Amino acid sequence: MLGDSKLFPTEKWSAAINMAAPEILFRRPKLQEPRASDKAQSPGELLLKSNSPISSLSAFLSILFVFLSGPSLLAAPKVHNVTLGRSRNVPYVPLRAAAVAPSDAKSGESTLSVRALYVDGRQKEWTTGEIHNVTDRTFTIRRALRLNDSLPTDPAAHWVWQPGPWLMVNRTTGHITALHLPDFDPAVSEIVWFRDYAAYCGVGGTAKGGLFAVVAQLGSRRAVVRKRIGKWPQPAPIASACQPAQWQRQPMRVTIQPTGGDATTYGVLGSASLVEESDDAGAN
Repeated sequence: MLGDSKLFPTEKWSAAINMAAPEILFRRPKLQEPRASDKAQSPGELLLKSNSPISSLSAFLSILFVFLSGPSLLAAPKVHNVTLGRSRNVPYVPLRAAAVAPSDAKSGESTLSVRALYVDGRQKEWTTGEIHNVTDRTFTIRRALRLNDSLPTDPAAHWVWQPGPWLMVNRTTGHITALHLPDFDPAVSEIVWFRDYAAYCGVGGTAKGGLFAVVAQLGSRRAVVRKRIGKWPQPAPIASACQPAQWQRQPMRVTIQPTGGDATTYGVLGSASLVEESDDAGAN
């Protein structure tokens, strides 16, 4: 106990405080007039040269903060530029048309509109069809493949164009992800998008096989809807396995109809599950 403050002298208060507290916090720095050589120096240099313990501590903490902050404090995140090139028509034979008339595949020859996908001015992929904006920074688009269709006995390579799998592109990071959609078959599946859902007819990869009505959601490994709606392969090949899916917003439903079969409507429950990367993930 220090006793009654009225009876305790001011000098003894000062002595007690100086003994209990760290010396560095209560030592009054000695003020000096700046020298002529110091006038041209930066405040940071003067701070480091100061003999004051408080000034030295402040300088040390400032340097430690910059060191721990790392490059993020010094460099702004890179902005990527994602663009699509001009469309060009290339010849191709749809795989279903070749299956219908294998003896005269050229009779089903058509054209495929393809566009180059660029990230920061460098071509990354060939694409076909229109983009589907999933969010304000993410879209999906179908990849176009150039396949070598030559037989081992052919004297030269024979290149053909075909629509391939779907891609998800992030405009912010420039990252391109190949989508592995359940039961998707490039020759059979025609996707109709709504939000982050894809509705289409797929071909089962199991031993039993079959034609399936599928609704897949981005970011989810399992299909939201998967129901067998027919046999596959079908006895008589047809040009299109299913009609384009029909979406309804409220309540969320989709109608899928196999060619020559009955239409079925499926309710879709759930919220957006797309997992977008952060601004610095997967940057190219």
